[in-house]
Amino acid sequence: MKTVKNIFAVMMVAFAIASCATPVNIEKDDSVNFANYKTYMWVDTRYTQNDNTVRPTSYGDISVRNAANAELRKAGWSEVSNDPDLLISYDVLVQNTTTRRSDPVYTQSYTRTYYNPRLRRWGTVYYPSEFLGYNNYEVPVKEGTISITITDANTDKAVWQGWTTEGLNYSSITPEEISASVRNIFSKLNVAAR
Repeated sequence: MKTVKNIFAVMMVAFAIASCATPVNIEKDDSVNFANYKTYMWVDTRYTQNDNTVRPTSYGDISVRNAANAELRKAGWSEVSNDPDLLISYDVLVQNTTTRRSDPVYTQSYTRTYYNPRLRRWGTVYYPSEFLGYNNYEVPVKEGTISITITDANTDKAVWQGWTTEGLNYSSITPEEISASVRNIFSKLNVAAR
């Protein structure tokens, strides 16, 4: 009986942790066999074709690349500096949006006192609150989206893209949030058939 309770407790904790994870979306080319790929290289994204500005490496850049490199090494791929099989790029977008909230609205509960002449004492009647409906309103929030794209270097065709969006508590994304999001994205990259 004790083991059943322990198993149930572990299942509840696992369910609670899984329900907190943000959803990950992917698009992939089903005709691609990832077992044919062995190497990859990072590609810097540019805003336009003629954009030659050098962007400083930020902490976010380091966090995304380190987390992605760890996941890609787990998949058996190695990073090279020239002639790769795959090109990998990423984008981080932080934007202001609104989310809709709903709060229940109740009437004020109150009590009424009365005098009972037969018993010669005061009594109290309690009137509970009643449900009136919902107060709907919108709250401004910041959302961060991390998108990772894997492109075949020979055909210049995107073969896989994964992204996740989550609400941010602060004005910037922390390295821990970035690493967790990248791990969640790469959990959908199925290279287990290698």
